[in-house]
Amino acid sequence: MVNKKQVIGGPLEIGGRVLSLSRAIRAGDFVYLTGQIPMKDGVPMTEGTVEDQTRAVLDDITATLTEAGCTRDDVIKAMVWLRARSDFPGFNAVYGEYFPVEPPTRSAVVSDLLVDARVEVEVVAYRPLDNG
Repeated sequence: MVNKKQVIGGPLEIGGRVLSLSRAIRAGDFVYLTGQIPMKDGVPMTEGTVEDQTRAVLDDITATLTEAGCTRDDVIKAMVWLRARSDFPGFNAVYGEYFPVEPPTRSAVVSDLLVDARVEVEVVAYRPLDNG
């Protein structure tokens, strides 16, 4: 069997507009998720606390991982962008709820996000394919 990339979850849509990126890609034993911003009813969540927005992001990441046959336990790397340095404690508290044991490696930076949200998270998961 030849392994090739597999699109997970179809293209990403925001407000009915299809974006030129995939929700996730499986490449062999690795699953790469696109950066996830908080969404509510199909539109970017620009209101709410960083804790609310972090939960929305991590719930969406969990759902996409499930579509790929993975769980949060399979996440090996997370990259986090925060709009404000002062949001880190709130983000980190919620993140710890989702990754309480053997958390993935993580990088976090403060950045001007392209959408008026407080947080964006991208993850990479490792789940070997059963080629048996």
